Amino acid sequence: MRKPPEKVSDEADRHQIDMAKKEGAAYHASLKYMAEDVADSGGMTRAGDYIVAYAQERAEGMYSLKGEGELVWDEPTDENCHLEISVSDAGDQRFIPYLDITATLTPKDGKAVGPFEVPFVWHPGLYHYGTNIKVPGDGIYRLDVTIKPPTFMRHDEVNGKRYAETVDVTFDAVEIKTGQE
Repeated sequence: MRKPPEKVSDEADRHQIDMAKKEGAAYHASLKYMAEDVADSGGMTRAGDYIVAYAQERAEGMYSLKGEGELVWDEPTDENCHLEISVSDAGDQRFIPYLDITATLTPKDGKAVGPFEVPFVWHPGLYHYGTNIKVPGDGIYRLDVTIKPPTFMRHDEVNGKRYAETVDVTFDAVEIKTGQE
C-alpha cells in the first residue's frame, strides 16, 4: 500500500506539513479517547488514503437545525444504537470533512441493517460522522463502511492526488450494546 504524499512543494513547506501532522496527532489522541474510553466499543484500520475508525454507543439526543436560528433537541424514538465513524488522512491523521459515508451493520445470525447514511456530526470533543439507528439487539455485528470519493478540490500538484476512489472497509467483530442515553 502506497504511503500518502506529504512532500514539500510550492503549496506546502516543511513547517506546514509538520503543523498538519501535529494537528492530526491531536485529533487522533481525541479519537483514541473516544473509541477506547467513552464508547461501548471501537476500532480502527488503514484503508487506502484513509484511517477509518468507528465507535458505538447507545442512541443519544442531538440538536438539529429546523430553520434560521432554530435549533431543536431531538431525542431518539425507537433507535437503540449510535454509530460514529471517523475518517482521517493516512499521512497526517487530520479529520477529512465533506465525505459521503454509508454503513451497514449485520448481526452474526441475522438480517443486515442498512445501508444507511452516516452524516457529519459536530461534537465538542471530536469531529466525526454519526447517526442513530435501530438494530435487533445486543451482540456481535459486522460493520461495512463505504466512503465515496469526495468532490472537493485538492490543493497542491504534488500532494493533492488522494481520495480519488471509493473505499470499502469491514470490521468483523463489532460488539453492539443497545439502549438510549
